[in-house]
Amino acid sequence: MKFETMTIHAGERPDRTFGAISVPIYQTSTFAFEDVGETRGYDYSRTANPTRKVLEDTIAQLEGGQAGFAFATGMAAEATVIHLLKAGDHIISGDDVYGGTYRLFQDVMGDCGLEFTLLRMDSRQKIEQAIKPNTRMLWVETPSNPLLNIVDIEMVVDIARKYNLLTVMDNTFATPYLLRPIEYGVDIVVHSTTKYLNGHCDVVSGAVVTTTDELTERIQFLLNALGTCASPFDCWLVLRGIETLPVRMKQHEENAAAVANYLVGHPAVKRVFYPGLISHPGYEIAKRQMKGFGGMVSFEFKQGVESVNSFLRRIKVFALAESLGGGASLAEHPATMSHASMPEDSRQKGGITDGLIRLSIGLENIDDLIDDLGQALEPC
Repeated sequence: MKFETMTIHAGERPDRTFGAISVPIYQTSTFAFEDVGETRGYDYSRTANPTRKVLEDTIAQLEGGQAGFAFATGMAAEATVIHLLKAGDHIISGDDVYGGTYRLFQDVMGDCGLEFTLLRMDSRQKIEQAIKPNTRMLWVETPSNPLLNIVDIEMVVDIARKYNLLTVMDNTFATPYLLRPIEYGVDIVVHSTTKYLNGHCDVVSGAVVTTTDELTERIQFLLNALGTCASPFDCWLVLRGIETLPVRMKQHEENAAAVANYLVGHPAVKRVFYPGLISHPGYEIAKRQMKGFGGMVSFEFKQGVESVNSFLRRIKVFALAESLGGGASLAEHPATMSHASMPEDSRQKGGITDGLIRLSIGLENIDDLIDDLGQALEPC
């Protein structure tokens, strides 16, 4: 079954009870038992729910994994995966990870005894030099948030196998439409399904896809024990969004490429971050391991904060808002928004400067987007 068909038909569809084409919302906390000790397949919605099951099976199939799990938020998904480890274990990740991931690592799990090394994951030597006897996991974002750095997945997986490490990849930016990390040997894929998979800015949710019996059993146990699962209605919203994912991603990418090329030539712009630009240092890797380059564009102003504030106050079609991946184009300032929880020295070290803007390119007419950027950049 082709990807576009899977987005509509994966999971148990039509519904087996009455043949509903749209997945029913089983908005219930509990289920009646058939007999003492005998269920109809479900007993309590924290453990499992029929609506959630369709979403979980769909995401697993789209990613090419063994099993999927739906969570209340992307951070709930990440927190659950981190609980695979124990105090004293060490994780290596990128130095420009999403701000919420950084906060989870350093300000929550660090206090629980986990150790973290954050670095630019662009060479085998850097990663191998950071490995310690207690290293257990390599955590990857590619493209990264917000700098759109590209990590060579085959290289990371090869290192992980050499040192017997788990690999986890956040595939939120690329989505399985553009990149399927499991095909390159990644062990666990995580998503903020709030973003492109849902695509409508009307839900917060997350997902995990596993590849082995051991990981599947452990994540299921942790989801139930921690209570990090998604609600039935939120699962239905994500399922609805996934049906149009291929169509949306094509337009996101087309618009993003046009925006990136426009910004490259603008006199107020110091640097543009988009993996689809030939000048991007990760262009060749992205071209090799991705089907496309995605809908996110970041850029840095020559004049810094003054230009940032002027630009953000003048945008009209773009909205000043966090999040990404919806139909509406959004602009945000990572230093004071998505990555505000990172200490300034960590942000600067990772390249997240005060002059950086992250754009989520939506589905509007490209002429309107370019015109809006042009008038907002004019005084900068």
